[in-house]
Amino acid sequence: MPHRRASLTTALLAATAVLAAGGCSSSGDADAKSAAHTGPSVIAPGKPGEANRTMSAEDAAEQREDDNSPNAADRSYAHMMITHHTQALKMTELAPNRAESTQVKRIAERISAGQGPEISSMRGWLATNSKGDEGGTGHNHGTMPGMATDAQLTELRAAQGKSFDRLFLKLMIAHHQGAITMATDVKAQGNNIQIEEMADDVIAQQTSEIVRMRDML
Repeated sequence: MPHRRASLTTALLAATAVLAAGGCSSSGDADAKSAAHTGPSVIAPGKPGEANRTMSAEDAAEQREDDNSPNAADRSYAHMMITHHTQALKMTELAPNRAESTQVKRIAERISAGQGPEISSMRGWLATNSKGDEGGTGHNHGTMPGMATDAQLTELRAAQGKSFDRLFLKLMIAHHQGAITMATDVKAQGNNIQIEEMADDVIAQQTSEIVRMRDML
């Protein structure tokens, strides 16, 4: 009898140990999964008058995807960039008859081919996303970086040959740098993914063109 009781006690203790180990493993796995799901947290700015919120990086990304509504910075960028691009097209129209350098003529063609469709895209975006109280593209040139002055445009129209080439490149480099500044600003202040993608295209294309134009000077 003592031997039988000892065997029974040993078996019960072994079974208890197995159950306890299984319980610990299940709890540990759940905690690990929970920690993995939680991941790093980020601070999300609250709306005006509301406190900031802490959320997971995954939730913040989902909220960003869901909240794609254009804001004032998006609409202002589209209006101003149409005006900005339009001036660039006016400058490129002068190149075929006034430029001496074949390279300058080609870069002018490249700029025209790229910025014409971008104007159409931004006009289409505004047709869908503008508010009723916003109209036109009549923004003050002084608020847009890189815009050539009326005096500079008059000088460019009067220039010929190498003088035109140098002035065109100088003005267009500054013009492109201004566009990149505007695109960088809207990426930080805007909220619409379409405008962000347009801004990315401007930054990539015009950065490349600046490098080429600097090599021509």
